[in-house]
Amino acid sequence: MLLMREAWAENEVRSLAAPVNVKAGEAGSIPVLRGQLLRITAMGEGAVASLFGFGLADPAVWLSVHHTRVFSNSYLLGSGMRLVNNRRRPMMVLGKDSVKRHDLLLPGSTRPWLAERGYQGQGCIEAVKGELARLGMSVPKLPDPINLFMHVHLTREGEILPEINHTQPGDSITCRVVMDTLFIVSACCTGIEGNDKPAPLRLSAAENLSAFGEG
Repeated sequence: MLLMREAWAENEVRSLAAPVNVKAGEAGSIPVLRGQLLRITAMGEGAVASLFGFGLADPAVWLSVHHTRVFSNSYLLGSGMRLVNNRRRPMMVLGKDSVKRHDLLLPGSTRPWLAERGYQGQGCIEAVKGELARLGMSVPKLPDPINLFMHVHLTREGEILPEINHTQPGDSITCRVVMDTLFIVSACCTGIEGNDKPAPLRLSAAENLSAFGEG
C-alpha cells in the first residue's frame, strides 16, 4: 500500500500537485493539501465529474455524500456549503461554481448496470478502483460519489428526473480544501439520460485564485 501520509501529510515542504487531465471514460486523481484550492474543469460538452475523496493521513476517512446531505440538511450544493467526511468533519468548502447543477443522490455507475442499459465501457466504480490500484492504495470502502455537473431534478413527489446536461467546456467548480485529501474523479458514463456522454476533465490545485488567473 502506498503510504500517502509519508508522501504528503508529513512532508515538511508544502507541495502543490501538478494538473491532471482525465480522459473521457477514465478516472484520475490529485492530492490537495489543507488550505489549497481544488478546481475541476469540464473539458467537453455535457461533462459529469463523479467525485471521491480519501484522507491522505487515513483513507478510512472519506468524502461522504450521505453525511454532507445530513450535515447541510440539503440535497443541493450551494456556495459556502461544507462537504464533510464520514466523521461529519469538513473536507472542503464550495466556492466558485459556474454550473450550479450537481447531484447528491445517485450512486456511481458500474459496468454491469451500464450494459443492462445498452452502454459499453466501464462505470465510474471500476474506473475509481483501477485508479486506486494504480496508486497502490487500499481503502476500506468505496462510498457513493458527489456527481458534479450532473443535471437532475427531484420532484415534490420524490421522483428523480434526469435533465439535459448543459455543461460547457471551461465550466468549473472550485473548492477550498480543509483536510489533506486525495481526490479521485471519474469521467465515465453515468448511464443517466441526458448526462450519459462522457467528456474529459481537468483537475488542478492552487494556493489562491490568482494562480487560476483570477483575482
